[in-house]
Amino acid sequence: MIDWPTVAIRLALYLVLAVLFGLSAFSLYGLRLGEREDAIALRPWLSGSAVLGLLLSAAGLILMASSMAGSPFWPVDEAAVAALLGGPPVGSAWKVRMVALVIAGGAVLLARGRASWLAMAMIAAATALATLAWNGHGAMDEGSTGWLHLGADILHLLAGGIWVGALFGLLLLMMRRAEAIDAAHLQLTHRALHGFGAVGTLVVAILVITGLINSWLLVGPANFTALGTTLYGLLLLAKLVLFAAMLGLASLNRFRLTPAFERSIAMNDHDGALMTLRVSLAVETTCVIGILALVAWLGTLAPPASGM
Repeated sequence: MIDWPTVAIRLALYLVLAVLFGLSAFSLYGLRLGEREDAIALRPWLSGSAVLGLLLSAAGLILMASSMAGSPFWPVDEAAVAALLGGPPVGSAWKVRMVALVIAGGAVLLARGRASWLAMAMIAAATALATLAWNGHGAMDEGSTGWLHLGADILHLLAGGIWVGALFGLLLLMMRRAEAIDAAHLQLTHRALHGFGAVGTLVVAILVITGLINSWLLVGPANFTALGTTLYGLLLLAKLVLFAAMLGLASLNRFRLTPAFERSIAMNDHDGALMTLRVSLAVETTCVIGILALVAWLGTLAPPASGM
């Protein structure tokens, strides 16, 4: 039986914390001081993500406690919540996340586009996103294998967050009202697209390496040939298909659509190229959401290597 409330909370947390971390990072490597507030209304998006992250974390804790105690979600089983908070690693990770989100939200409100405050928000958001590794399979092993698994899971989360935040930032740049798109905004959008190309190469490398490590530890070499016979395996294969589609779209954007967009700006005829990029990024974002949904679902299932 699928635990849909848990899957939904996990998906929402992945998405919100990835946007908080990735968009704050995008504002530092993709935008300049005067552009960070004017180009994409950075403060409302980041502060809103921090607040939503706090609310979702609270809801997730209550849901987890009620599931473990076999009690209703409401009214809150205070004893079950207290027991969960008092037991590491889940309780400790949750407390760290809440503190990190408060710091991130405060730094965003003080930033006003300044790099130092945004860097603090980014670090705090990265910490909050990393704590999700303790809610999944990354914390199931012990010893050196456990540290390898947890480290790979954290890096996988952070690399994914960079990609999600960049896509969100680029969509915000491109979805601006037509009357607000001038030559300066077009040049900014092209620079941001080009800038993410170099960052994206590193992100893909990290995702591939950490994904291979996680698959080896969660599936096990003896189970690879039987992936298509289990729900876990089918979901994992679907995730790989969506990831391959994302790679294809990212390559198309970098090597075909972005250069075409640059040429269209020079010819003062950018409407068609801009619309094509919007569609491509929207499809890529849909793939990202699909991958995060699958990851949220996979986290509720026992992996083949667990022997369960």
